[in-house]
Amino acid sequence: MLLELRNLSCGYGGRGSVRRARCRVHGGTDVVRGVSFSLQQGRILGIVGPNGAGKTTLFRAMTRLLAPSDGAIYYRGKVLASIPSRELAREVAVLPQMLENTFSFSVQELVAMGRFPHLARFQRLGRKDWDAIERAMSLADVTYLADRMINELSGGERQRTFIAQALAQQPALLLLDEPTAHLDIGHQIEILDLLGKLNAEEGLTVVMILHDLNLASEYCDRIVLLRDGSTFKIGPPQEVLTREAIEEVYNTPVIVYKNPVSSKPHLMLIPRSRQRDGNPN
Repeated sequence: MLLELRNLSCGYGGRGSVRRARCRVHGGTDVVRGVSFSLQQGRILGIVGPNGAGKTTLFRAMTRLLAPSDGAIYYRGKVLASIPSRELAREVAVLPQMLENTFSFSVQELVAMGRFPHLARFQRLGRKDWDAIERAMSLADVTYLADRMINELSGGERQRTFIAQALAQQPALLLLDEPTAHLDIGHQIEILDLLGKLNAEEGLTVVMILHDLNLASEYCDRIVLLRDGSTFKIGPPQEVLTREAIEEVYNTPVIVYKNPVSSKPHLMLIPRSRQRDGNPN
């Protein structure tokens, strides 16, 4: 098993907090409580749930910004917290929500930073590193942007560049928090198609937080649905994204039907002004 969470609880302000984590929640209360799931290599896992369900807190725990108050996270059978940072960075890459970069780095310079975990102190990039950088840029389709400044790029181009930086680490696992946030629908599909391609062709394992349930349904092998910091349901999209589950967790009626192209569940929202008594289906 590549990644496993066993009865994980974590929050802010208590003994499980790490100083690097900042949140407006205080008092030592666990935000995530008793979450357990496992992930095999080569899969795509989506984490979904309403605002306040604990998605970002769970992401911070998986990226070691928060230490568990109870339970543990395991990576390849080792307790995540026990793995040295440089060693872990060669295995796991992290892409937070849409990154803002105030420095004038070129795309190639930014992607090259992904090789830092593989370099000794003061060591220069070698041929092996440049091969990895060039391959990462090719996979993410940003080679033609190599000399462009990152702040000059569109949202989709920037996201592909940060994904290329993560790929330059040559990770087995990629963790992403809302990789499609602030992107239009065309760029959302572009980014998720890229992740799907990397998963299918490179065997990259992906865990990502998504707000859009239809995107989660289309691109994820399994889904973890959170409610109030706990696991409400885990499984393939067909088992998790049911009308009953969505209405209970999100407190809003929906129509769920089968996408005629992919056969995955697809949700249709019902405006409250048009809701009628009885079953919306």
